[in-house]
Amino acid sequence: MASVDAALISRVVERFGKDPQRLMDIVREVHGELGHVSEDAVDSIAGVLGIHRVQVADMASFYSFFDREPGARYTVRLSNCVVDKMNGMQEVAAAFEKAVGVRFGQTTPDGQIGLRYTSCTGMCDQAPAALINGLVVTGIKPADVPAIVEALKREHGKVGGSVLFPNAEVQLNLRQAGPVVLGPFENGSAIRKSLALSPEQVIDEINKSKLRGRGGAGFPTGMKWSFCRKAKGRHFLICNADEGEPGTFKDRLLLTEAADLLFEGMTVAGYALGAVEGLLYLRAEYAYLWPRLEQVLSRRRRHGLLGQNIAGREGFDFDIRIQMGAGAYVCGEESALIESLEGKRGAPRDRPPYPVQRGYKLEPTSVNNVETLCCAARIMEKGADWFVKHGTRDSTGTKLLSVSGDCKHPGVYEVEYGITVDKLLQLVGGEDAQAVQVGGPSGACLAPKDYGRKISFEDMPTGGSIIVFGPKRDLLKHVLDFTEFFAEESCGWCAPCRVGTTLMKMKLEKILDGRGTASDLEELKQLGTTVKMMSRCGLGQSAANPVLTTLQNLPELYRKRITAKDFIPHFDITAAFSEQAAVTGRKFVDHEEAHA
Repeated sequence: MASVDAALISRVVERFGKDPQRLMDIVREVHGELGHVSEDAVDSIAGVLGIHRVQVADMASFYSFFDREPGARYTVRLSNCVVDKMNGMQEVAAAFEKAVGVRFGQTTPDGQIGLRYTSCTGMCDQAPAALINGLVVTGIKPADVPAIVEALKREHGKVGGSVLFPNAEVQLNLRQAGPVVLGPFENGSAIRKSLALSPEQVIDEINKSKLRGRGGAGFPTGMKWSFCRKAKGRHFLICNADEGEPGTFKDRLLLTEAADLLFEGMTVAGYALGAVEGLLYLRAEYAYLWPRLEQVLSRRRRHGLLGQNIAGREGFDFDIRIQMGAGAYVCGEESALIESLEGKRGAPRDRPPYPVQRGYKLEPTSVNNVETLCCAARIMEKGADWFVKHGTRDSTGTKLLSVSGDCKHPGVYEVEYGITVDKLLQLVGGEDAQAVQVGGPSGACLAPKDYGRKISFEDMPTGGSIIVFGPKRDLLKHVLDFTEFFAEESCGWCAPCRVGTTLMKMKLEKILDGRGTASDLEELKQLGTTVKMMSRCGLGQSAANPVLTTLQNLPELYRKRITAKDFIPHFDITAAFSEQAAVTGRKFVDHEEAHA
């Protein structure tokens, strides 16, 4: 490796204190400087850190935003999420391929432009969307593509300005603000009221509010904080801002418009836990928000709301560090996120022990998502009695919903728990929906007969994603898209998820090709149940949900696609040889059919 590269890497590693647990930051910065992470760079990083090169190579190869080979000057990462496809992504992709002259997955011979697909960018309310060297471009139409490509081809073209990309502006799309999370808030009020109580009393107030985690699982927040505080060791707080669930973008709005509220909630949690450090894990797709978030943190430090002796309380020291992700859906699972924070591949851990016992750096750690921490700040500001007046008995407060798909008004809605799906569809302009995906691919697909169900932990829980499918959609194609997503995003550690998702995908493809039988439906159900029951982490345990919930709630979609035959093999040998037969001018004969 050239000496200049060795010197660069040495400087980067030194800047992060030669700490192997900051490997994500080190590799990210090296990648930004060199455009990729070469074998020589891996060796150099490992050498300076004093670790085995396999640790560096293993981590760098896991994340989709790290290139191991020299990449393009400009990389267009077009989202291939279901909602992007519903809004014309394929036509946009075709326009890019025509204008650039290469297919997706390829780079132009001069190395100027590379085309890549990526999973959901958190922009489903303004799809199709793409990331161009980290810059978000939304609402792309095929007619926009030639101008975008021309700008990239110009030597002086510099990604990052609205002059080149008029669509490079993320819309808030806040459709309805509620009284809790998005209500008026005074900076410092929750901290000062918390400091008037003991940490245990703060936890008691959170318990009294019945606040449950807003990530979808709904674990009681106060209980989690109590377990963590009582565990012996150095305590940490982690905010999970890695909302990678397709169709989810509510945290994007909170990080943009309510960063102070979030950091206030993190500080309150830090006080309750007895933690001195909080970490915000920010997904790579939201890198454009990083500078703004750092500005908010700096301002809070200047105002005495972060750092040492917060709000004048001697000895209350707590600060927040932002950790960037690098493109991995599985890191939304809390133990995989912790592994990533520690500079490793984002593979879920075995549990127990749970993070509240042995989490970040094997110390007691509470992992809460953005919306949960915002709610905690409002509870300490307004009181638990105020909070429980909203929502239902078992689902207190409000919920932020990311609504996209076939509706007139996609965007973010703050609604009270207990709202029915039917009422929500009226609110967003999707009354004619043939189905609604609640909770993203890992949630449940509801048929019209289910629209009376309530968004709540006791009935229909959701992390926030609501995807509306209109009457003209071929829903099974989107079920296949979801299944392909899980197969792609599986970390590969356990066989039920790694193999099972691929087998489900193959079975769905057979059914969509018109070659499915009644036995295929039964096998598909058994396969999905096995994947759900036997997988190691939350990704695998929910990977079969698109299949299982549509089989249960919309069985007619499958029945009308199957044939009356008892058995049809997966492999169609006639189709496999059709191209060769056409080239040679010979006819392929199936001997079984010939002798029938």
